[in-house]
Amino acid sequence: MSIVEQYAIIPEHFKLTFKPNAAPDAIVRAGNARFTVLTDRLIRLEYDPQARFEDRPSQAFWFREQPVPPFATREADGTLEIETDALLLRYRSRDDHGFSPDALSITLKASGVEWRPGDAPDGNLLGTTRTLDGINGYTPLELGLMSRAGWSVLDDSATLVFNDAPWLEPREAGTTDWYFFGYGHDYKTCLQDYCRISGHMPLIPRWILGNWWSRYWHYTQDEMVQLIRDFESYELPFSVCIMDMDWHLTETGNDCSGWTGYTWNRQLFPDPEGLIRFMHGKGLRTALNLHPAEGIHCHEEGYAEMARRTGIDPESKQPVPFRIDSPEFVSAYFEVLHHPYEDMGVDFWWLDWQQGLTCALPGLDPLWLINHLHFYDLGRSGTHRPFIFSRWGREGQQRYPIGFSGDSYRTWDTLRFEAYMTSTASNIAYGWWSHDIGGHTSGVEDPELYARWIQFGVFSPINRVHITKGEYYDMRPWVFEDAEVLDVVRDALQLRHALIPYLYTMAHRAHRDSLPLVQPMYYDYPEADEAYHCPHQYLFGTELIAAPFVDPADPDTGLSRQVVWLPDGEWSNFFTGEYVGGDRWQAVYGTLADMPVFARAGAIVPMGPHAAWDNIANPETLHLHVFAGANNTFTLYEDDGETNAYRAGHVCQTHIAQEWRGNRLTLTIDAPEGDTSLIPAQRAVVLHLRGVRDAADLVVEIDGRAVDVTRVYDPATETLRIEGLTLGTASALRLVLDGGSHSLLARRNRTRETVLRLLRFFRLNTGIRNRIASEIDAIVADPEQLAPYVITMQTAHARALFETLCDAGVYAVTDTHDPTMVVVWNNRDDARITYRYADAYLHFGMLRASNHSHGVAPRYAAFTPPGRSWRHGAYGEHVHPTQWQAQIDYLNLFSVAEEHREQTP
Repeated sequence: MSIVEQYAIIPEHFKLTFKPNAAPDAIVRAGNARFTVLTDRLIRLEYDPQARFEDRPSQAFWFREQPVPPFATREADGTLEIETDALLLRYRSRDDHGFSPDALSITLKASGVEWRPGDAPDGNLLGTTRTLDGINGYTPLELGLMSRAGWSVLDDSATLVFNDAPWLEPREAGTTDWYFFGYGHDYKTCLQDYCRISGHMPLIPRWILGNWWSRYWHYTQDEMVQLIRDFESYELPFSVCIMDMDWHLTETGNDCSGWTGYTWNRQLFPDPEGLIRFMHGKGLRTALNLHPAEGIHCHEEGYAEMARRTGIDPESKQPVPFRIDSPEFVSAYFEVLHHPYEDMGVDFWWLDWQQGLTCALPGLDPLWLINHLHFYDLGRSGTHRPFIFSRWGREGQQRYPIGFSGDSYRTWDTLRFEAYMTSTASNIAYGWWSHDIGGHTSGVEDPELYARWIQFGVFSPINRVHITKGEYYDMRPWVFEDAEVLDVVRDALQLRHALIPYLYTMAHRAHRDSLPLVQPMYYDYPEADEAYHCPHQYLFGTELIAAPFVDPADPDTGLSRQVVWLPDGEWSNFFTGEYVGGDRWQAVYGTLADMPVFARAGAIVPMGPHAAWDNIANPETLHLHVFAGANNTFTLYEDDGETNAYRAGHVCQTHIAQEWRGNRLTLTIDAPEGDTSLIPAQRAVVLHLRGVRDAADLVVEIDGRAVDVTRVYDPATETLRIEGLTLGTASALRLVLDGGSHSLLARRNRTRETVLRLLRFFRLNTGIRNRIASEIDAIVADPEQLAPYVITMQTAHARALFETLCDAGVYAVTDTHDPTMVVVWNNRDDARITYRYADAYLHFGMLRASNHSHGVAPRYAAFTPPGRSWRHGAYGEHVHPTQWQAQIDYLNLFSVAEEHREQTP
């Protein structure tokens, strides 16, 4: 089909505006090579033996037309030099045989690091993966844009390009088309420049940020209605309810397996229009699941029209093949099979493509084009924001949120890995992953795992609860025998909806600044080695660090454990208010209800109320959590949450600031700016001043006039709650809290209460626990006083107590591309705290040890254990990483208690 014929068929909303041609002044030719200076740290490198260079938009890069950065060129003795403020490129053009290590090099001027073609990407911090289908726990990730070495290369040579129709077609074979990123450790700018040239992350609808329910189950319409009523009755809020594949006919009477379908199963859903109206009336959006690979068979309601439009005689009953590469098919596919359902009220589609990497168009992975076309088709009206729900289709897919990570295994290993790979996905700008929260298949019923997964979902980009079909696959929270699970899940789901004002502001930041909600720690702390060795924690927006529990509770302590690195500065536990100094590692222990989340000093976190249902709109009552101790600002972003009116300026932004001068806090909430019709005319505001003393003078003014307020102090969390405030759309607030001659900050030492709390949950002789409690003050003052009791404890008991008392410990880092890393910390530099290490391995089924070492525990060290591989024992015998972790924890001498254990008879 010619380009003219393609252009005539392709719907207008697929005819995009690209800017693929770089400015002529940015281009440097050297024989059969072409170099395009896109930024001072990003250079496109092309080589073709016939000097055929590609200016059309590729699948990954659409916007090469960028301001030309300053650079200089020099050529002498057959060598071309291109020098920007950050990079020095040298190309020996006299040979002109391509990009060999001898011919091409790029030096990062700030670090002196030199790259040559063929260099191994050893320092690459990785990106993401297409899917977790069939994977239990760890899987290798694709390369990302970020590297500790300071450089990365994205190979665009084999991608397809858009012709003038515009439609994808193969490019000329045999060409080299690389993009060199030389950003050092400036990871955020690297990501932002990539999105400038590839395409920005869209602004997602607000309701996407609520809780999603999904279950592969043959619901009837009545059962679906009752399920939603049960959620409401149990006060479990959701904003999305997905119908998996049983919404359509699955028993077809022909060659179709039943996985592909486009016709309602009227036996299960006699009134689908009424069901969708019911869902919308309950504030829920809905999606239908699609497995489109088998095409359209004759049992489908849309078969006859699809057959006619694709040149097949309907009377033949011949299936219409799925041809996402064909403009003719695509036009009919959307107009016949999708638009009628969207007119019925279906809000979006779950694109469950699992059927291969190839199609009739050479070089095309059909998933990429499925995602691309579905995104722009859902946005065809131009008024509503499009998005998809599908697996990752490689570079450029940040343009098409939301990602579906596949059918995950229901195991702790998978939960642990998801906490890691969600943040690394930002390294390729893929910031909106949705996982099967709770796990899709396999595993055993584990209420603790389910609750922990839900908590991780709350602090994830998308919180979608999902499970597969089966009599004993059931994640309705009320079916678990342990009533605590229902309470924990309810609190978590309500918290997620309460967080939406914060989350939506971060979603706007992701769109505006190309900075995802979830980021690895090294984005903010690139020069801290610690930031690269804490894979299960991440930056959650601008104000918080989340470090979800991803391991089961220890049977001896009765508590879950997570090791967290807190960067330089001051931090507070988001829930308990406990103050924690920065530049330190900390072992955090918690019950099922606890979640390790930390707010930086000065953090400002806007939230809505905890509500039983709905609660996703711009809130009537705004709860503002303000964490003491540092200056900071936060601008709350609000719009209509759904349409593209924000592009025309229909947004409302509220600037919030806290300023500290000595023992005086000044908090201001400016009058909202922009379209104030988008927010309540009178909005109640509740202030939560975190980490302050109660005995302080308080003055609150609205529009310059003092107002009476209700102040309630919670000594447990050291929070001053201020109620009775109402702000109009033109009102501003000023609060002054003055401690006078006393410190305003409340930072009590909680070591004593933490130890007593640990003991309360320990599975340990009650008499021993009582004796320790009776001597608690002496033990806190001198942890060596605990030594006589250590012999009665399990290792987990001693570890928890001495991590708390001595600020020292050991942590085996798992689920990363370097799974052998061990972290040792000694926050106080206490020379009494020592370590002992021995490399353990299996030899004919027996545990052996070698490579002994010991000494004073350093303040911080991360190392790879010497000797045999962590993953493999002697003679290639495979050992699971968690088995090794147990051996390393056991063999490390990390506290004075172990010395006393050796001396105690």
